[in-house]
Amino acid sequence: MRMAEFLGSAGAFSVSMRSGYDTVQPSGQKIEFGELRKITVSRPDRLRVESELSNDAKILTVFSGKEAMVVDFANNVYATEAQSGDLDNTIIHLVRDLHLRFPLAMLLVSRLPAEFSERVRQVDYVEKTNVLGIPTHHLAARSDTVDFQVWVADGSQPYPVRVVLTYKNEPGQPQFWAQLSDWNFAPTLAADTFVARPPDGAQKIAFAAQLPAASPAVRKASSSAQGAKK
Repeated sequence: MRMAEFLGSAGAFSVSMRSGYDTVQPSGQKIEFGELRKITVSRPDRLRVESELSNDAKILTVFSGKEAMVVDFANNVYATEAQSGDLDNTIIHLVRDLHLRFPLAMLLVSRLPAEFSERVRQVDYVEKTNVLGIPTHHLAARSDTVDFQVWVADGSQPYPVRVVLTYKNEPGQPQFWAQLSDWNFAPTLAADTFVARPPDGAQKIAFAAQLPAASPAVRKASSSAQGAKK
């Protein structure tokens, strides 16, 4: 809860996240894919996420306070939507309504303490340990759908250093892991930090979730500006 309160009350921060996730094959075999994300948050209503997937595809997601934009550089397409309100509501909208793939999205919302209180059913303290030279507290917790472990930095800034999720109700119980580094709670924010500029010649498309009547082929093309489910 100290971690949740610390992150939830931070006015701004940036962090790098290297992650991997299982995809369970029809045979039951698990194949891991990964990505690297650079996340910058400025509350109440700014967000920038630079993503590089394991196949070298690059995706930029920006919320300016007035508009959300996703740019898929590999396919030279982008999608936008007018979106006002605070960052919490925008993140919920991006994940729930537009189905953007947004791992650990709840770590970015100010209501993180309330989310933990509502969802977590059990917490166990595992040990005090060391992750990449950082003294951490290793915790194991359970919710109705996910078991998770989190390594929280010791000291006055209790930020997460490592997270492992196990989707215990999904076939094969796939896992997601993330290593979080380079935390900065006073990031330098330039005038264009929360501005997205599509490359020359990029085609504007709709988010796949906005095309309920589209054919599978159209949906597949549009989905390049979004990710899989959360």
